[in-house]
Amino acid sequence: MASEIEEEIAQAAKDLLVNKHVKRLTVKDIVEACQITRQTFYYHFEDIPALFRWIFERDSARTLLEVRSLHGGEEQLRYLFVMALNVLPYVKKGMSGNYRDELESYLSQYIQRLFGQICDEEGLYQDCTRFEVKLILRYHSQAILGLFRDWTEDDTKNLDQIVHTVFRILTEGISP
Repeated sequence: MASEIEEEIAQAAKDLLVNKHVKRLTVKDIVEACQITRQTFYYHFEDIPALFRWIFERDSARTLLEVRSLHGGEEQLRYLFVMALNVLPYVKKGMSGNYRDELESYLSQYIQRLFGQICDEEGLYQDCTRFEVKLILRYHSQAILGLFRDWTEDDTKNLDQIVHTVFRILTEGISP
């Protein structure tokens, strides 16, 4: 269970990245925003990449609970896209900062884990080896990251069509 201070630190980091337009997020920035000591920050998180990892893990668990309450894989995928679009400003800002590599790695792992759990629950790829499933999930997570990297307003307008197409590719493979 997350503590109140961990939530406050996470929110401060997000706010600094998006609203305050901090180019290089530092522990100093975060502790000043939260009005806490550096020791308090380091008590809860080893460093800023650990904070990002914690945020992704917390959000992943929350998202999976919400996704499981929906009916049908396409509806679940649409929900994941909407969630991703809501955090896209944070991710883009973080990707342009000094923790790009860590953030991109966590995001890729996050997407793979979500897809993996959904695939397991939906019984997808049962005829594939574990190696093949891991490769498929890596492939799809990078494809999703690529979509979001170049996301446009037109994409947002066509969200339902994009979700339908991606769902078809995930469940049926690529076919004409």
